[in-house]
Amino acid sequence: MNDTSTPYRPIQALSDQLISQIAAGEVVERPSAVVKELLENALDAGSGSIQIRLEEGGVKRIAISDNGRGIPADQLPLAVARHATSKIASLTELENVATLGFRGEALASIASVALLTLTTRTAEAPHAWQIENGKISPASGAQGTTVDVQDLYYNTPARRKFLKSEQTEFGHCAEVVRRIALARPDVTFSLSHNGKAVDHWNVSAIDKRSAHILGEAFANARLPLDESAGPLRLHGFIGLPTASKGRADAQFFYVNGRFVRDKLLTHAVRAAYQDVLHGDRYPSYVLALDLDPALVDVNVHPSKIEVRFRDSRAVHQFVFHAVNRALAQTSTTAFGTVPAPATAMAPQLNGTTNATSTTNTTSNGRMPWLSGEQTTFGAQFSPQPLGQSGYDYAPQHTAQAGVAQSLQNYGALFARDQNSDTRTGNSITTGSAELPADEHPLGFALAQLHGVYVLAQNSKGLVLVDMHAAHERILYEQLKNALDANSMPVQPMLIPVTFYADGVEVGTAEEHQATLQALGFDIAAISPTTLAVRSVPALLKNADAQSLARDVLREVREFGGSRVLIDRRNELLGTLACHTAVRANRSLTVIEMNALLRQMEQTERADQCNHGRPTWVQLGLNDLDKMFLRGQ
Repeated sequence: MNDTSTPYRPIQALSDQLISQIAAGEVVERPSAVVKELLENALDAGSGSIQIRLEEGGVKRIAISDNGRGIPADQLPLAVARHATSKIASLTELENVATLGFRGEALASIASVALLTLTTRTAEAPHAWQIENGKISPASGAQGTTVDVQDLYYNTPARRKFLKSEQTEFGHCAEVVRRIALARPDVTFSLSHNGKAVDHWNVSAIDKRSAHILGEAFANARLPLDESAGPLRLHGFIGLPTASKGRADAQFFYVNGRFVRDKLLTHAVRAAYQDVLHGDRYPSYVLALDLDPALVDVNVHPSKIEVRFRDSRAVHQFVFHAVNRALAQTSTTAFGTVPAPATAMAPQLNGTTNATSTTNTTSNGRMPWLSGEQTTFGAQFSPQPLGQSGYDYAPQHTAQAGVAQSLQNYGALFARDQNSDTRTGNSITTGSAELPADEHPLGFALAQLHGVYVLAQNSKGLVLVDMHAAHERILYEQLKNALDANSMPVQPMLIPVTFYADGVEVGTAEEHQATLQALGFDIAAISPTTLAVRSVPALLKNADAQSLARDVLREVREFGGSRVLIDRRNELLGTLACHTAVRANRSLTVIEMNALLRQMEQTERADQCNHGRPTWVQLGLNDLDKMFLRGQ
């Protein structure tokens, strides 16, 4: 048998060169890591302009020049020495570090695996100085520092074999520059590759810098956010749910100016979006969290991309509620337009949108959910009590156009002459009456389209509303508010609805009575195989009681009572709202359509249904004019 054990060696100190090369394995993972370290040093030096020049993806050359403070000539040997830095001098300063770089080993590690030349000049120096291979010599150059790194891994060729293609490595470098440029809009950045200019960002405000880097799609569909609580401040921009992406490649989070990928922060943002975003979509955002450096530990990972908070729960809750409040403002009152969503944003919802409804109607043909029996739509909009106006508000079906109200009745309803419609700058003028543009952002209903969409006119042009998605969001928010307030209104059944149930369903109903009652349900066993629904939430009283009961029992059985009320609450309430929301192919009167629009304007997150689909889109007059080539 061969002896494969390691031969005995005495313990000995490693050489400085080998120690630096070992450290380089953590610091210099690939060219982008060198770019990150050098950019952080440049920013810590107070630079206002930085140029990044790369060759062959950064493998052949990385040259970064800045106009910062520079390094005095007598400190150049220490600048490239291991564990030497001007940024910290004690444990107290380490625990309160406010700079981006602080380990004091970046330049030494880079120099151990590449050819490094550092040229620098301070404001007081008559000329620049240069250090290369430990030798210092006079040089020419303006104030600031240039670090020139060539032939990365020239003396460790095995490491070089693990690098990817030139374009891939350049892509990683460019991403690092984008991240840092987003955090510092007060600094000018220039990036070139193989002698060709790639990007240039002048000093600008964060809104312009983020629009430049993330694109106009993000700029046109974002919400500003700036909230503070004690030592915490969160500011930046979050993308509208309708501008979500199929990949998480537009998510930028900074802690005290440092880009991080922190699971706690990512989870907090994702949780805030779960109410308005489809499950396989990712939100876009640029967010910065500022707090006392003593409350966060940035020294937990060699690349400093992870952090640890002293009170992680408080930070999570602060971020979650700040983003959630910002998203809650995505109502038609807060925003006058919603961008048209991409095709990927309109997934089919198991056929619910186009399904034929079993919702009951009243004897006059109107829908009870809009007549004041379930919501307050009718009461909120109706100019006077129904039946006292002298006009017939019952639907008058037009097979081709789907108009639920005759134009004559529509005109009489608003006391306007339909033949004298004119445009004004800030209002809709029809005859002698004016509608202020900001009073009703969704305008007023004109007709229904194929029993699915509501067409409305506002001051900007044409509004299209998905009535099922819109009503689903309204019901969903009402259910959430009622459950949060522990005051779910209950509707007793005049005649209990009974249905066959298996032993598991019966047992679930008996075991989780408290959970069911909190949700507004009274489901009791009247025999070993029969359940009776005695009451349901008043908001859902027109839905099929048996279907509601089965859905609730299935959720409770699968996840348990407490989890249904906490972790699975939104999913369950969304399912219940979908049961009752108005279905396709339901003809609505003008009063009912307008009541829906008014309720949307008063509902938080009304721009999306709880599946993440948009509820309405705007076609401006300019868009319509272009379609018909008006003015061309």
